Amino acid sequence: MRYFKATFWFSLLAVLAVAACNFWVVRRTELYVYASPDTLAARPTGLVLGTSRRVRNGSENLFFKHRIEAATRLYQLGKVRHLILSGDNSSRYYNEPADMKTALLQRGVPESAMTLDYAGQNTLQSVVRCHALYNQDSVVVISQAFHGERAVFIARHYRFPFVAYAAEDVPWQQSLPVRFREWLARPKALLDIYVLYRDETVFAEEHE
Repeated sequence: MRYFKATFWFSLLAVLAVAACNFWVVRRTELYVYASPDTLAARPTGLVLGTSRRVRNGSENLFFKHRIEAATRLYQLGKVRHLILSGDNSSRYYNEPADMKTALLQRGVPESAMTLDYAGQNTLQSVVRCHALYNQDSVVVISQAFHGERAVFIARHYRFPFVAYAAEDVPWQQSLPVRFREWLARPKALLDIYVLYRDETVFAEEHE
C-alpha cells in the first residue's frame, strides 16, 4: 500500500511539474508568437524548423506542408528576405533541409534566398546555430505555434530577440502524438538550458 501511495504522489508531482513547465513557456512567449503576417514586422531572416516530409505510412506530413506554405508566404510578402532551413540530415536517405529546399523551389522561392543548416538536429541546436554560426539576430522562427513557443523561449533565454510566426496547425486527431511529445519537450528544453547548460558556441560548432 505504501508503495502505491508513493507511486501516486510521485506521478502527480511529475505531471504537475510538466504542466508548470508548459505554462511557463507559453506565458513567457505569448507576446512573441504571431498568427497573422499583417501584425508581423519585417525581419531579414526566417528560420524554418525541420520535420519529415512524409509520415510513417507514406502520406504527406501536414506539419511539413504548412511550414513550407508559411515560409513561402512570408517571403512573398517581403516579411523575410532570406530563409535558413534547419533540420536533421542523419542519413543519405533522410535530409530535412534538402526536402524543404525542394518544396520551396517548387513554390517559386529562389535558391539564392535559402541557406541549408544540416546540423539542426533539434530545436535547441537550430536556434543557437542560427545566431552563433550564421550571425542572425533579427529572426522569425517558422513552425506551428506550439513549436514556435519553445523555440522563442530558448532564443530569448540566450538573449536572442527572436519571434515566431505560427504556420497553419494540424487537426488534433492527426497531431496528438506530436503534441504529446511537445508537452514533454518543453521540460526537456528547460533542463537543457538551466541544468545541462553548455555555452552556445558548442552547439554552433557541433557537426561541422
